[in-house]
Amino acid sequence: MSKATIARPKRAPRTKPKTAPKQVRTFRSAVNYLNSLTNFERAVRVHYDESNFGLARMKRILSAQGNPHTAYKTVHIAGTKGKGSTATMLASMLTGCELKVGLYTSPHILDIRERIVIDSVMISESAFAKVIASSRDACTKARVAEPTYFEILTAAAFATFEKEEVDIAIIETGLGGRLDATNLVQPEVIGITSISYDHVRQLGTDLVSITKEKAGIMKPSVPVLSAPQRPEVRETLEAAAKAVDAPLRFSHEDVSFSYRFEFSRSAGRHSRICLTTPTSRFEHLHVPLFGEHQAINCSLALCILDVLKSRGIPVDDQKAMAGVANVELRGRMQTISEQPFILVDGAHNAASINALMRAIA
Repeated sequence: MSKATIARPKRAPRTKPKTAPKQVRTFRSAVNYLNSLTNFERAVRVHYDESNFGLARMKRILSAQGNPHTAYKTVHIAGTKGKGSTATMLASMLTGCELKVGLYTSPHILDIRERIVIDSVMISESAFAKVIASSRDACTKARVAEPTYFEILTAAAFATFEKEEVDIAIIETGLGGRLDATNLVQPEVIGITSISYDHVRQLGTDLVSITKEKAGIMKPSVPVLSAPQRPEVRETLEAAAKAVDAPLRFSHEDVSFSYRFEFSRSAGRHSRICLTTPTSRFEHLHVPLFGEHQAINCSLALCILDVLKSRGIPVDDQKAMAGVANVELRGRMQTISEQPFILVDGAHNAASINALMRAIA
């Protein structure tokens, strides 16, 4: 293995610098170790370049782990809004089909283990501590002196899914796509959720630049499913797909799709959608997440599921529909009280705030 020096990431500002624990043996020490690393999720300003976000360090870390990300099938999901919702609904559908499913998302709301889930259950604190320690050791073996917070978590997720022998893993990008630490998987299918303005200091101040970064996860011959997009975003995605010879389709085209909002005492507030393709039929599917945007996210997940079926993944339409009905997401229009009615949501850019207001109305 080459002993070439790995470029160290430029440090992002931290409000409370912390020293890494000498050993990682407990859940708390694992969290303390992660908190000692450069965390671009919390940085207001960061240089978006190869030294901070390049894949060289990640390749070496995964190689030192035996390339766990190649041991199972994957779906890779990028976009600005709806990545976590789409990934979670898709994972629940596949779990409903009696597959063992890994799910890697970010960020977390209350517990860091929310990021690494198998069959809708977070990994245990002891398992988390062990895999973080193992990923730290892999960095030492790979001569990666200063991995980032997200690189270690990504390596830990990939290693966990291999150890647990998942059938398929749903992988959400962190920031952007082209230089994201997750962009080493070779997926069965790629999903692109709604693209809007976010992380403009890193990805660009216009939608074309942002879209190019998101489209960086496209791979030759790997099918790409996208949610409906603005004209300039659509054109950029089409150009990116053509450049790498990736078949691209938009989720509401060449299918029959409809949705409506409902309320019942048994199911509460929810949407129901119908989506039919030449090979799948999902009728009156109950989407327990509020808002038109979640109906669109669910339709994208269904279209991805349809492609997986065509690629040999055993999918039963009725079981998939039953699986998604149980989805719950913290901090995504989550009802925490009925009397008085209190709803919490993490909307933080113009597009998500608009979707929140429309859903509340």
